[in-house]
Amino acid sequence: MAMTPLEEIRHSCSHVLATAVLRLFPDAKLDIGPPTDTGFYYDIDLDHKFTLDDLAKIEVEMKKIADENQRFDRREVSRDEAIEIIKKIGQERYKLGRLADIPEGEKISFYTNGEFTDLCAGTHVRYTAKLKAFKLLSIAGAYHRGDEKNKQLQRIYGTAFASKDELAAYLTQIEQAKQRDHRKLGKELKLFVIDDDVGLGLVLWTPHGAVVRQELQNFISEELRKQGYSQVFTPHIGKLALYKTSGHFPYYKDAQFTAFAEPDAMLKLASEGCSCAELTARLESVSQGFADEINRRAGKEVIAKDRVMDADKLLDGFMLKPMNCPHHIKIFASQPHSYRDLPVRLAEFGTVYRWEQSGELNGMTRVRGFTQDDAHLFCTEEQVAGEVLGCLSLVKIILSTLGMSDYRVRVGTRDPDSNKYTGEAANWDKAEAACRAAAQTLGVPFTEEPGEAAFYGPKIDFVIKDVIGREWQLGTVQVDYNLPVRFDLSYIGADNTAHRPVMIHRAPFGSMERFCGVLIEHFGGDFPVWLAPEQLRLVPISEKTLDYGRTLLASLKAAGVRAVLDEHNDKLGAKIRRAELDKVPYTLVLGQKEAEAQSVSVRSRARGDEGVQPFASFFEKLKTEIATRALPEKKKV
Repeated sequence: MAMTPLEEIRHSCSHVLATAVLRLFPDAKLDIGPPTDTGFYYDIDLDHKFTLDDLAKIEVEMKKIADENQRFDRREVSRDEAIEIIKKIGQERYKLGRLADIPEGEKISFYTNGEFTDLCAGTHVRYTAKLKAFKLLSIAGAYHRGDEKNKQLQRIYGTAFASKDELAAYLTQIEQAKQRDHRKLGKELKLFVIDDDVGLGLVLWTPHGAVVRQELQNFISEELRKQGYSQVFTPHIGKLALYKTSGHFPYYKDAQFTAFAEPDAMLKLASEGCSCAELTARLESVSQGFADEINRRAGKEVIAKDRVMDADKLLDGFMLKPMNCPHHIKIFASQPHSYRDLPVRLAEFGTVYRWEQSGELNGMTRVRGFTQDDAHLFCTEEQVAGEVLGCLSLVKIILSTLGMSDYRVRVGTRDPDSNKYTGEAANWDKAEAACRAAAQTLGVPFTEEPGEAAFYGPKIDFVIKDVIGREWQLGTVQVDYNLPVRFDLSYIGADNTAHRPVMIHRAPFGSMERFCGVLIEHFGGDFPVWLAPEQLRLVPISEKTLDYGRTLLASLKAAGVRAVLDEHNDKLGAKIRRAELDKVPYTLVLGQKEAEAQSVSVRSRARGDEGVQPFASFFEKLKTEIATRALPEKKKV
């Protein structure tokens, strides 16, 4: 696929980066340096640990190379010639492996600029003088080929644009992003903690963060009741056989926590001399054989009732729940259903667990344990279109309430050349058609992306652009004809015979952790009043008005307002400043005059000083703002 002009600029900058590194650090061994959506990087093996001072020196050298106006020359060679070139330039350590990745018959090419030659398919700009707007940004560790079993290399990140104005705008955006980083704000505002003693990727919600999460859950729960959902609760673990039947174990095995056998089985195997490694291998071997058999039967619409093989009876252990859907399926299957009962809508704030590599973890947005605002709908084929639209309307309500109006829609379909998908092609066609038709009703552009479907069905994803232009995939709706087959689900139709229901998966928030992480950054910590952990702070000017403050505090708390009385002996300016740093939406200053008049001096984070107002009238406006879930006004500069 041909590169865009911007990709060519960024790819060329990665080569100039490598050229500069070799000039300054001749012992460096190079791996790869591709362009990315936001810039470029190069992975480097060097005993010397790069510092920010090194980055500055490398960037200066890059500018010299750009000024030298070096030409990018392409040369196609045979595989044997490529091996000799790589040896000649002294880059065998990683480049020979990359050469081996190139399929037989595919063209092999090198690009040379100045003294630097690199194995590369291209393309590039013609001369280095065209590279006028680039910046090195950071250094990170990166395992060779993304495998933590391999050596960790040093990755230098940079960005580049066609013009200096575009670069300046992007660097400003990065600085804004740093100030809005949910990890930084989460610590400052005491919203969440990730503690090594508990485990990386496992979020501890502090009281303040728990308020935000609970308010979001209350909000969506109100909407669920309106749409006829039933709340359910399921355990955090389940038998391995359950996830073999669903397909989650074989399809997502590498992204899950290791399965564990029952204690009695482990003791029996241990007494037979079976090691932990052998036990794990036997679990996975039996599981894969079981999954293959279930896949075969599901494809034929035949599900045997005696699914458990003899070997599984011993090794049918447990695992941390990777998804809620198998549990909800079992709730649906626990009693007979008529077509008159459908749709059945089951909802749960269910916590699931995924094994993410440590290098991929990122605050709340990439974790190992997360709670989904999950629901699964079981309906007739005729009800699919209406139920999907109901799910989409729920996502739209959430996004509009939170001021997330800039989004696009992505329809993920199956890749016909991939074997990761389960079920019959005819059912996939019907599910994909339902997703396309629903996406067309949203009134926003949507793209169709083959290969982005879940293994059991196509999906509609909402990709949100935040206030500084970054994109986040949040809400999702999926249409599934396949899991009802794998679990042999049925309902009795109007003709008094058994029919197969269709299943819809939906999660408007996606996960509470990721959504809250994005929300912290979206608002920059300045939550709307209804979401703010602390909605109002009372600040007495002196001890003489403490009693007045306590009276107001009692009234506010009786109405459910999250208010705090600042009883510290600090000066008034310090108290007001502390409230601002804590991003409290309203601060009420209480002097003697205000106490006598039953009024308050109102300071708003969004609008600044609003003057003295009767407490009763302010209180009514506050309650209305909370009840209507009003969005905050843009803060005055």
